[in-house]
Amino acid sequence: MSARSQGVWRAAWARYRRDRVGMTCLAIVALYLGLILAVAAGGVAADWQAEKGLSYAPPHFVGAAAKTAGPSAAASTAQAPMVDLSDVDPLAPRYAEWAARAAQLQTTEAPRLATLPFGADRLGRDVLDKAIQGSQVSIQVGVLGALFATLIGTVLGAFSGFFGGKVGDALEWLYNVFTSIPSILLIFAFAAVTGRGVGSVVLILGLTGWTGIYRLVRAEFMKHAVREYVRSAEAIGASVWSRMFRHILPNASHVVLVQLSIHVVSFIKYEVILSYLGLGVSVDQVSWGTMLAEAQSELILGHWWQLVAATGFMAVFVTAFSLMTDALRDALDPKLRGLE
Repeated sequence: MSARSQGVWRAAWARYRRDRVGMTCLAIVALYLGLILAVAAGGVAADWQAEKGLSYAPPHFVGAAAKTAGPSAAASTAQAPMVDLSDVDPLAPRYAEWAARAAQLQTTEAPRLATLPFGADRLGRDVLDKAIQGSQVSIQVGVLGALFATLIGTVLGAFSGFFGGKVGDALEWLYNVFTSIPSILLIFAFAAVTGRGVGSVVLILGLTGWTGIYRLVRAEFMKHAVREYVRSAEAIGASVWSRMFRHILPNASHVVLVQLSIHVVSFIKYEVILSYLGLGVSVDQVSWGTMLAEAQSELILGHWWQLVAATGFMAVFVTAFSLMTDALRDALDPKLRGLE
């Protein structure tokens, strides 16, 4: 009895496991996804809005910032002559009582730290917590938006390339309508209609970013639809859906994965642009885009740590995700499979 041959996906996974760079990048992406789940569950960076440090507190390795007001200022204030305001303001006798209560409340609050691991922003919020919390929003926008755009482009491209005729002409007309408008203007137009929020940004990017994937998938389906293995599947009674998504799609998946990787990177950048212009995530949320927007004004004052934290988190994820999808593309590429 002959052994059963491996399926396309199982054979691809076996080839992928032999790629050390791909497995390392897969572990990094899995770590980010685990971090996102922990943030969503409230176990990590849940108090990112808490003011833990002094305003613009530097990172630990930089050290505490020099104090601008020393004891001399307090001494000069203490030596200032006291003025009796009881005759001018009837509430003057209560001022001392209110000041004592305010001092008592301040002593019950947790003391603000002079340094934090990645520093603090203008309000004293921990930059590390903001970067972790921002990872959830930015990766969610980039990955979900890219998956949505890839799904639309793959399905429409498969129908257009496989069926052709009037179906292909109608989808080509729709494609030309979307590509005739500059993408950035189309994104702004959708953003003005849908408003702010993660769901709105995902919807905007998905509806405007499918055209490049559509064109490539359409060409792949047109090429594979007339090949012998698809004709043989048709001859033995395979359905249209089986030929499209069980026979042709796995052989065109390397193109889809490359475009998915490119779109994740591009959509994270678009999220930065939209958040900078006030059309991205809500004001009560933080993302890598909002952090970079805040960092622009901070750089003028010499506070660089929020910029480094946001770009560092973003660069590691984008690089790992790109290399992971490149390794997966090589494992699924039918040309490379034929060399084994």
